[in-house]
Amino acid sequence: MGEIKLTEEGMRLISQFEKLTGAGSRDCVIDEKNERVIFLINPGEMGLAIGKKGASIKKASEVLGKRVEVVEYSPDPIQFVKNCMLPAQVSKVSFESEDGSQVAHVEVNDDDRGLAIGKEGRNISKAKILVLRQHNISNVLLD
Repeated sequence: MGEIKLTEEGMRLISQFEKLTGAGSRDCVIDEKNERVIFLINPGEMGLAIGKKGASIKKASEVLGKRVEVVEYSPDPIQFVKNCMLPAQVSKVSFESEDGSQVAHVEVNDDDRGLAIGKEGRNISKAKILVLRQHNISNVLLD
């Protein structure tokens, strides 16, 4: 597993998020560049985190004053990479060692390529941050 260091601010945000949504969170990334907070949700609690018609996540976003994004944790690196890339449909994930570190190669349908990258690279950036923190995978490349 990668090095996870939660700041006081991160711990405070996790506590607030859990109170607002009822979903457990195991990690929090404050992404100042993209003005968002990314929460890593416990397996099976995505419905709680989002809420009916997105009500919980909208409320959390309003209270925290930043865009809130959620990703469901998985102990399986392949499933975790797929979760990070949602809503893009991933057809294949493979791993390769490059210079002593692990790199994830992700294949998505051509129609979903833009979605996988995201506006100004936000989605692929989120995937790179989370897979490094959770599974010590140094990079994510779209094939």
